[in-house]
Amino acid sequence: MKHELSLLSAAQAAEAIRSGRISSEALVKTCLDRIRHSEPDIGAWAHLVPEEALEQARAADLIRKSGRATGALHGVPVGLKDIVDTKDMPTEQGSQINAGRRPDADARLVERLREAGAVIMGKTVTTEFAYLRPSSTRNPANTLHTPGGSSSGSAAAVAARHVPLAVGSQTGGSVIRPASFCGVFGFKPTRGTISRSGLLRTSATLDQVGVFANSLSDAALLVDVIGGYDQTDPASFARPRAGLLKGAQADVPVEPTIAWFDMPYHDRLAPDAQAGLETVISTLGARVERFSPRPELADLVNVHKTIYDYEITEIFAETVAANIGAVSQELQNAIKRGQSISLDQYQDALAVKASAEQFFARFFNDFDAILSPAASGEAPLICEGHTGDAVYCTAWTLAGLPSLSLPLLVGENDLPVGVQLIGAAEEDDRLLRTAGWIQRSLAGHQSENGE
Repeated sequence: MKHELSLLSAAQAAEAIRSGRISSEALVKTCLDRIRHSEPDIGAWAHLVPEEALEQARAADLIRKSGRATGALHGVPVGLKDIVDTKDMPTEQGSQINAGRRPDADARLVERLREAGAVIMGKTVTTEFAYLRPSSTRNPANTLHTPGGSSSGSAAAVAARHVPLAVGSQTGGSVIRPASFCGVFGFKPTRGTISRSGLLRTSATLDQVGVFANSLSDAALLVDVIGGYDQTDPASFARPRAGLLKGAQADVPVEPTIAWFDMPYHDRLAPDAQAGLETVISTLGARVERFSPRPELADLVNVHKTIYDYEITEIFAETVAANIGAVSQELQNAIKRGQSISLDQYQDALAVKASAEQFFARFFNDFDAILSPAASGEAPLICEGHTGDAVYCTAWTLAGLPSLSLPLLVGENDLPVGVQLIGAAEEDDRLLRTAGWIQRSLAGHQSENGE
């Protein structure tokens, strides 16, 4: 039974704890055992707090036994990307410059996790300042390969069943790509759904919070818990949020309509990933409509880059100048690019971003979702020195659209390959409902064909 606890979904674990069938302490001990067994090979954790986690679990069990209220994640372990501030453990943001940094307060999303009864297991490894320099984490599917970035440790920890849930962030493709590489569900909800207060900022415009899980429902449950309005975050919207767990578990009222854009950068796809995606499109049949995008749509990748380089320079130029020997070449290069971008160019890029948001608002009047690659294929080898190509994610991130990586494909080296699904802004429940339909449709097709 002990080994099986780590295979429970977060929703199953929370229900089992609330009903008294298992204890939070037993679940946390099982997770810690798994971490001790595989962490030396994977390196998912920047800071682990075993004793503190067990204390949180015992407190959760006492609360349940006393008959007091329990939350949606009562006693369930969660990992946090090491850019999320926590008052009781370091938040070093993947940089030696911040070694030993201890925030004075929890991030807003950590407050929500504590209110829901979650057990904070520790901080997962991130790339340096959540940018491009690869971290030391390795892919649980094959430790010779990268888990992706920048949310490398969060994706790896969930894939290795160290924790059922983890929080990450995405400014380009830092949730969707690691989820694809590690074979888990990665979900970045609509921009502004989850507060960024208490998180490292690299781009005030583009930074967004996302999550990792081993099921669609678990990803939805976590966002339901940590989402909410925060007046201190300019991107946070003061409107009700859709019920995502309800959406993930719902049946579609009618079969959805799905779009596929033949983007020019799809020539970067590995042959096995291209073949797998074509099989998905073929299986879904008439529900998918293919488009040749206008140049303006394909150029959103460059618009994203302009905004990102300009804003990361505003935030990090002084830090880089003062710590040139302790900062990666990748970040130094971004600062150089950002310093060459004029204010007019930046403002033009912001105007194009606003136009793209309006375009997609109209587009989703006719379509339930956009189907897209999540990454170029299987995870690259670590020796290649990079965390993969984010180009398949940046247009959707720019527009703030909810995006989901579904672990549907396997590449030629038996490594996971995700399929990305993008939905309408603030209609994340509709996106998850469509994703559930796609999963069931593909599984039914495989069953019919004896696969």
